[in-house]
Amino acid sequence: MTPVTARTAEGVSSFDRQDWDACAGADNPFVSHDFLSALEDSGSAVARTGWQPVPIVIDGEDGRPAAILPAYAKSHSQGEYVFDHGWADAWHRAGGQYYPKLQIAVPFSPVPGPRLLLRDPSLGAALIGAAETLTREHDLSSAHATFVETDQIPLFEAAGWLIRTDRQFHWANRGYGCFDDFLAQLASRKRKAIRKERAAAVAGLEIVHLTGAGIEARHWDAFWQFYQDTSARKWGRPYLTRAFFALLGERMADRVLLIMALRDGRPIAGALNLIGSDALYGRNWGAIEDVPFLHFELCYYQAIEAAIARGLARVEAGAQGEHKLARGYEPVPTYSAHFIPHPGFRRAVAEYLEEERRAIAANIEGLGDYTPFRKG
Repeated sequence: MTPVTARTAEGVSSFDRQDWDACAGADNPFVSHDFLSALEDSGSAVARTGWQPVPIVIDGEDGRPAAILPAYAKSHSQGEYVFDHGWADAWHRAGGQYYPKLQIAVPFSPVPGPRLLLRDPSLGAALIGAAETLTREHDLSSAHATFVETDQIPLFEAAGWLIRTDRQFHWANRGYGCFDDFLAQLASRKRKAIRKERAAAVAGLEIVHLTGAGIEARHWDAFWQFYQDTSARKWGRPYLTRAFFALLGERMADRVLLIMALRDGRPIAGALNLIGSDALYGRNWGAIEDVPFLHFELCYYQAIEAAIARGLARVEAGAQGEHKLARGYEPVPTYSAHFIPHPGFRRAVAEYLEEERRAIAANIEGLGDYTPFRKG
């Protein structure tokens, strides 16, 4: 077998855009060079914010990247949406140093997708081995690959990484021609409730869908207000800078769908989505007016309409939120993989994950009984 050499790079921005995207593919916008470099160049995911970019690369015989891990040295566990704070506390109580750790992820984005970016599919195991080597050589407590697409989990499993399960709520397009086709599949009571919610949400408002050149600086200014309000209530400070949204508009506006609610022509709320090859991904939302049900309208119902119109297979509306269940979003498992070199710590985490996995499976099965779809 030919020896494989891996290296770390200074960041996504240090790569040629075409070289990175040749590994990342075109399906998932979150692992694209445009998105990840915007996080760096805007100061959102950088060493100062606890996200030091350290992408791991294996070069091909042609000298271009053949496999990449979007990796970060993390000095905290914020902005990940797979919660290991309890692990960190336990490690510290035992006298260990949990941070820095290696995080293989898309910062601030609980979106399942590829974490092994492979122009050469044969290099997956080697890339995982490189992450293990980096973790050991730098005496890091652990390495974590979060929101890994299902097809890549067996590679991490084969390498001996611990697999963690969680769940999200996704909407599936079952060949609907319009929103009413979707509603027709729901129980009568649920169908009436959704229609009532939608009518209340949009009363006196205009809803607009903006993408590409239709998104202007004034729209980003308005959305920045919305985002800051939501961030202040959830996290105390925004993860993303205003510059990030400007770069998103400059670099990938055609993959952005901004849904806004206007009152008398003035934006009062908005939801930011990214468009993938087969999915619409809801990311951020905010409002400067408290309008009942408007969150559901912009983030869930309008996203469904947009996905149907574009012929997309599903809507992924972000982390958490059992309230999505009544609105046609169904529970699906999500996965992460964890490398823990210390045998005792690994054993303790493995036991915890086994119990958690059973609980999540039972939760998904139980929630499936509460979907709004007609039974029988």
